[in-house]
Order: sequence, then structure tokens, then C-alpha cells
Amino acid sequence: MRLLEEEVARERAESERLRAENRALTNSLLGTAGFPPVEFPEACKPQPLPRLRKRSWHQIQAWREAGAGKQNHEAES
Repeated sequence: MRLLEEEVARERAESERLRAENRALTNSLLGTAGFPPVEFPEACKPQPLPRLRKRSWHQIQAWREAGAGKQNHEAES
């Protein structure tokens, strides 16, 4: 698990480095063509995913029955 986290951190750092290089190259080309440099917005920070709630079999069965009831009602209409 730790190796995977380290690899993800390395990939994110490499991605950030490449983005910075691309911004510099783009602004260099724009400057050569006589255009002012472009301001790029900050990259989005990764957001942690919310924990998924575990559902009981009773809840799952109730949702299935409710979904089947809706489908039958729509088919009759």
C-alpha cells in the first residue's frame, strides 16, 4: 500500500512539473507571436471521496421492490 501511495505521489509531482513546463512553453510561443502571456488557473486539488455506506440486505431488497413497483406502474400508464 505504501509503495502505491509513493508511486501516486511521484506521478502527481511529474504531472505538475509537466503542466508548469507546458504553461511556460505556451507563454513563450505567445510572446514570440506578439501576444501577452496567459494566466492559467490553479490546478484543482484532489478531493477525498466520501465513504460509502454499507446497506443491509433488507434495505437493498426494499429498494429493488420499490424500483420494480415504479416500473410496473409506468408500464401500466
